Amino acid sequence: MSGTDSDRIVTAARGWIGTPFRHQASVKGAGCDCLGLIRGLWRELVGPEPEAVPPYTPDWSEPQAQEWLWQAMARHFQPAPEPPPPGAVLLFRLRAGSVAKHLGILTQGPAGPGVIHAYSGHGVVESALGPAWQRRIAARFVFPERVQ
Repeated sequence: MSGTDSDRIVTAARGWIGTPFRHQASVKGAGCDCLGLIRGLWRELVGPEPEAVPPYTPDWSEPQAQEWLWQAMARHFQPAPEPPPPGAVLLFRLRAGSVAKHLGILTQGPAGPGVIHAYSGHGVVESALGPAWQRRIAARFVFPERVQ
């Protein structure tokens, strides 16, 4: 991913800040969840979504202990290089030992790394990527090279 692509991804993601949190939604300004944010960015930057997303509950994949989101990310995104560039998609485990099921976009600002994510009760926000978030990162991905 080039620096220009990183800038485009971060700029596009910042355009979603303030979008309310809405489970299963992916419409800028109207509502989205963390997956919906990534889906909306894919449509803006890459094109049509590569596969339909089935309905899901807030606890999806936990009862089965299946890494469904990780598997889907690996099908459509590329592994991020180390260190991951701004614009990389971060996959988080919200609790130790649980499935990874939260997504965000890595940013870099004067105060250090951040993450743009749709967070229940907050909507789409840009948060500091402090130690509490960093230790929850399970995987890092980058958008395919087709970024428009």
